[in-house]
Amino acid sequence: MNNIDFLHPFALGFYLGCVFLVLALYQYFRLKGELARFRRHLSDKLEIEAETMKKIKAEQETLRRENESLRIKVNALNEAPDRKITRDLEIYARAEKRMLISVPGFAPAWETAKTEAHNDLAEEETGKSAPKRIFARLFGGGGSQAALPAREGSGNGTHEGETAKASTEG
Repeated sequence: MNNIDFLHPFALGFYLGCVFLVLALYQYFRLKGELARFRRHLSDKLEIEAETMKKIKAEQETLRRENESLRIKVNALNEAPDRKITRDLEIYARAEKRMLISVPGFAPAWETAKTEAHNDLAEEETGKSAPKRIFARLFGGGGSQAALPAREGSGNGTHEGETAKASTEG
């Protein structure tokens, strides 16, 4: 009867249940290991991203400090007496050039042109526009030096306007 007990329906159900239990436990531990691997991967990724953000913030702060330092240096250099004279000369040369081109001999236009030139330089100094002096020196085109000799060497208003136009086009 020992043979019959092995084939009994209860025993067959028990063996089949054990097989399903083994398969379920295998899947459970496999998924548990995969979940642990995903958690490690996620924590590693978060650590890397945190380090990257920390580096970016440190670099940003360094650049902010450098920018502020350079801004202070530029302002200090602009306050030097020689620099103020050069700046005023640049304002007058630009204003004169604009006045001669647009309406020679008209005093309110001179004041408007002088104010516009002053605003241009203020924008250049704050970094809102590219410095025109540097480009004029690099490329040899219409800088303040080209506008001043044109006024000295001419006798009438139309010739001055033509000279100023030629210096701005070059």
